[in-house]
Amino acid sequence: MRAPVAPMAMPIASAANAEPLSTGRLADNNHVQMLLVRLTNFDVLRRHAGVHAANEIIDRIAARVALALPLAEVVASGRRTMEVTLPIRSPGDADTNIALVRDAMTALIDLDGQLHRVFVTIGSAVAGNRHDPIRLVELAEAALRQAQSDERDVVRVLGETGDGLDPVALMRELPSAIAAGQMVLHYQPKVHVRRQEVSSVEALVRWRHPVHGLIPPGDFITLAEQAGQIGALTLWTLGEAVRGQARLAESGHDIPVYVNISGLLLADRDFVQQVSLMVRDTTGRIGFEITETSVIRDPEVAIRHLKLFADAGIPIAIDDYGAGLSSLAYLKQLPATELKIDKLFVTQLTSSNRDPLIVRSTIDLAHALDMEVVAEGVETPAAMALLSVMGCDMIQGYLVSRPVELDALIPYLAQHRHKQALTRPTISFQAGNRFWNRV
Repeated sequence: MRAPVAPMAMPIASAANAEPLSTGRLADNNHVQMLLVRLTNFDVLRRHAGVHAANEIIDRIAARVALALPLAEVVASGRRTMEVTLPIRSPGDADTNIALVRDAMTALIDLDGQLHRVFVTIGSAVAGNRHDPIRLVELAEAALRQAQSDERDVVRVLGETGDGLDPVALMRELPSAIAAGQMVLHYQPKVHVRRQEVSSVEALVRWRHPVHGLIPPGDFITLAEQAGQIGALTLWTLGEAVRGQARLAESGHDIPVYVNISGLLLADRDFVQQVSLMVRDTTGRIGFEITETSVIRDPEVAIRHLKLFADAGIPIAIDDYGAGLSSLAYLKQLPATELKIDKLFVTQLTSSNRDPLIVRSTIDLAHALDMEVVAEGVETPAAMALLSVMGCDMIQGYLVSRPVELDALIPYLAQHRHKQALTRPTISFQAGNRFWNRV
């Protein structure tokens, strides 16, 4: 349960002439966002400024946030944390509001004549208007805990966490959901680091459930396999990806769209032949992503079928490399053009001693096998810079873009927004160059 707010917590006026947030104003939008903003250097500021001055800091920065987000209700709850609640049009606006909060934190704060920088951690939750307020708060609290652990901003969307979902009910509903058009594709770009361009996108299926909202693939792909529906789901995904690629090409972005293929289907010769013909008959550029574990399950059959894909002109990417029991004996036989390093190693790249060594050796191995390397889960400029030093070819992750629908992807590509992530300032890696040359 949510901890009770201390009696001292007082709403901060959102702007000089702004009215308090109300249910009616929330109803004008489709969603509501809650941000929990925690002051991370409070102890340091208290030592410099004293207890009395430090206790006022959260109110002062809350006032800044209220000016930056005039529709928000801002509440300072305790000495280190403030709650920010505001109406938004869609979950896609969540990142913009986080950026506005961070912009409000850039100005130094004057404490007894000395200027200090304020550092905050932000966890955010988004829900539709007809949401359970307690679940929204709990989700925001969980996002803040993850943000503190991962040292990054975290956004969670109510309905994407799988809370309260009945697997048996979902399995029963899945066939009709596919037929009824409840599935939707989101696309996540892969950016070529040296060329500074989006080289391809990965198509990721979501279930837009009429009751539970947007359900992520982790909550229903395994169910689809168990229910014997993975073939139908993959064929739908492939058909939608072909149409999506055609729209991208028409808009001037003729880049490959990669579709994930289940290990169960990789062993099905009839399915392999069907999709090979399906892709061969299209003019679009379609690729497949296969996990290494799906190959290890039945290596002989998997390698044979992957070669059928390759013969049909379908590029193959090995997904989640390193997450399973990697086998070099099988890897060298695969007709793959890409190897994707699992985010498990990438997210700890700048804080671990061993993960950088594993990533660097994997990049060298892939290049020796004539494969390009994609790093998954890239979320910080520091990780991107280090991967560039290591010779990684492409990056994919929230630093560049979250998975988005096609209507959002096309303007993203047209505006070259990926370059903002590649050109934002970061720390120097000159010492890193010398280190990696020695490794």
